[in-house]
Amino acid sequence: MNFHAIFLLVLSIWLKHSDGLHEGFVKCMSMPINSTSKISISKYIHTPNSQSYKNLLQSAEQNPRWYNSTTRKPLFIVTPYSEIEIQAAILCSRKNGLQIRVKSGGHDYEGLSFLCKNPFVIIDLINLHAISINLEDETAWIQSGATLGEFYYAISHKSSVHGFPAGLCPSVGVGGHFSGGGIGTMMRKHGLAADNILDAYIVDVNGRILDRKAMGEGLFWSIRGGGGASYGVIFSWKIKLVRVPNIVTVFTMQKKLDQEGMKLVEKWQEVAPKLPLDLFIRVVIQNGENQTVVALFNSLFLGPKEKLVPLMSDEFPELGLQKQNCNEMSWIESALYFAGFSKGQALEVLLNRTIQYKSKFKAKTDFVVQPLPESVLKEISERIPEEQLVYLILDPLGGKMDEISDYEIPFPHRKGNLYNIQYLVKWEENGLEASTSQINWIGDLYEYMKPYVSKSPRAGYINYRDLDLGINLKENASYSQAKIWGKKYFKGNFKRLANVKSQVDPGNFFSSEQSIPLLVH
Repeated sequence: MNFHAIFLLVLSIWLKHSDGLHEGFVKCMSMPINSTSKISISKYIHTPNSQSYKNLLQSAEQNPRWYNSTTRKPLFIVTPYSEIEIQAAILCSRKNGLQIRVKSGGHDYEGLSFLCKNPFVIIDLINLHAISINLEDETAWIQSGATLGEFYYAISHKSSVHGFPAGLCPSVGVGGHFSGGGIGTMMRKHGLAADNILDAYIVDVNGRILDRKAMGEGLFWSIRGGGGASYGVIFSWKIKLVRVPNIVTVFTMQKKLDQEGMKLVEKWQEVAPKLPLDLFIRVVIQNGENQTVVALFNSLFLGPKEKLVPLMSDEFPELGLQKQNCNEMSWIESALYFAGFSKGQALEVLLNRTIQYKSKFKAKTDFVVQPLPESVLKEISERIPEEQLVYLILDPLGGKMDEISDYEIPFPHRKGNLYNIQYLVKWEENGLEASTSQINWIGDLYEYMKPYVSKSPRAGYINYRDLDLGINLKENASYSQAKIWGKKYFKGNFKRLANVKSQVDPGNFFSSEQSIPLLVH
């Protein structure tokens, strides 16, 4: 039998198997577990031959780098309207030998929420975006398919003196953001998003709906920073709102990264983690105009500029902040500011679920425990190519982050860390050659930084997922194999996460290339 005949035979067998999976899954989803659902099955199960499937899949891939991936596409996309459809999707996937990927916003850096090497189903939580705010006890329930922008918008319609310490990008889904930790501009004052979670609802591998009491403190601990998709489908979160002043102040000061600019960044490293809790100043290093590299000092102060300017004069006079550099606004307006929207835009732009500027990208991450010397900053500046879109985003820690134990939740990057660096390279071109150039560049920079960042382990942030951190990129990796990347993300918390995984999902149904493994495999 020649190769062509063998290929046709294999293809025929696969198509029959695929048709069987399609038929089995749809039949299962129509069974009595779904009988109480008021939504027609055709409304929330999308097949590859439907336009809704194509639209959902394209919207899921916020990093277009993965859009033409040769990795298998999902057999179905399920868009549940309630926990009943989630239960059915989990049980029917198990029954038919399908895996599951869960999407809340689509910002998974490495595409693990919508890519899989085996036959699989995407549970897209886009229809589960209800938000209920209770100002009496200053809490809120948010479904996992809501975006940060939708959540911030909802808060602003209830109160001008409440906010929440989460991320900057409004199109990020809260499900992935919360379960990975959730850093943001108020973390020095109030901690991470995950530090402010009070309760949650999860559908486990057996289709049970569990709240905090029912799931137990071990699982509740794990999903607040350990990555929720390893344990089940979390569809709702209860959080504690935080108080914000009526007026906050923002500023962005751009400095050329010449010798003077590097001195400012050097000073920032010493000052930023020790500033009063109301003041957050991050640095963004990027390409500037006329073949220059610039550093943007980008800040949120929880108060008026009359307090900020003298404070900066005392704490960081080298930056030279003046009143004319400052913009006063409400907290919700600052959410628009940090998202890159123009001044005066309507708050409704926060409701746009589509990322503003889609481009292919690759990212990596580090935590810095000792200030980088000027020589390293100079080398970084010289390594930034004129022809590429490159960003180094430096987010200061300290403050409340120092006060919370490394073991309080799975996110362990607390006291002793000065700041986090996110390295990001973007590209617009198509073709293998273009992507190889950018990926090689960021890999070389990451290797260069090795002596100057955290060690034993060299740490990373799970929400800036990086598959390069592990050499055993396969599903169902053993605990010893997964430690390669697990210790970087979770340090001493990794074993506890694996222990909880073994208890709640002993068959390792919820698995991907970087899911929490079983402790004993």
